[in-house]
Amino acid sequence: MFGVEQTADGQRYIDWLLSGLGWTLALAFFGWWIAFAVGVLVGIGRTVKNRFVAALARLYVEIFRNIPVLVQMFLWYFVLPEVLPGTLGNAIKQIPPPWGSFFPALLCLGLYTAARIAEQVRAGIEALPKGQAEAANALGLSAYLTYRHVIVPQALRLIVPSLTSEVMGVYKNTSVALTIGLMELTAQARQISEATFQTFTAFGAATLIYLALALIAYQSMMLIDKALHIPGTAPARDDITVEAPASELQQGGALREAMEIAK
Repeated sequence: MFGVEQTADGQRYIDWLLSGLGWTLALAFFGWWIAFAVGVLVGIGRTVKNRFVAALARLYVEIFRNIPVLVQMFLWYFVLPEVLPGTLGNAIKQIPPPWGSFFPALLCLGLYTAARIAEQVRAGIEALPKGQAEAANALGLSAYLTYRHVIVPQALRLIVPSLTSEVMGVYKNTSVALTIGLMELTAQARQISEATFQTFTAFGAATLIYLALALIAYQSMMLIDKALHIPGTAPARDDITVEAPASELQQGGALREAMEIAK
């Protein structure tokens, strides 16, 4: 197994996987918080009455959600330094590795996932009864305070289950960063495969790590959903039976007797 074999520089191949795992976790963790912050703001913008703000928010969603994440990764890494002013573009090009690949990948994943979260936030806000906003207005709350204290907290609690797939998606999309030179988990697995020719073992180990990350993210989001669950929104249980009152049972018996006499 490559876990006990050493590389030319004296490290073990398992250390390469752990190094890739570290970059994957860093990219997913910080990318998620960028996506969540931007996504909530854009999602709110999709529901405000100001048409200009709503149009800008929709434009953002349509652009970032409909362009493949791989294409966006190339745009952030290769194109952005070329279209910026010369001094700023050269400064970005001179960022030493691996940070020169990490920051474009971070922005790409964060802004791409934010567009998906924005639509879920919009759906959560629109799912709330209109009486919530009307009651806040009746109490004299401004639009800002209504969103901050009434609408957004309830909407976020409603969409926790759907956000689970986005959390798991961030971890999986980090593998695209290998195309711009970031040695994350998938890139390290490919490097081990090329060095040892143990392709099945290298990518099998990476697969198990991704699976473990997804399960941890899923269980964490389920705990958050349970802690923030809104009472009264759970579906009715099928095994619950409702007993009829005794008076109704007596009426039903009398009705059956009358039908027998009529026959």
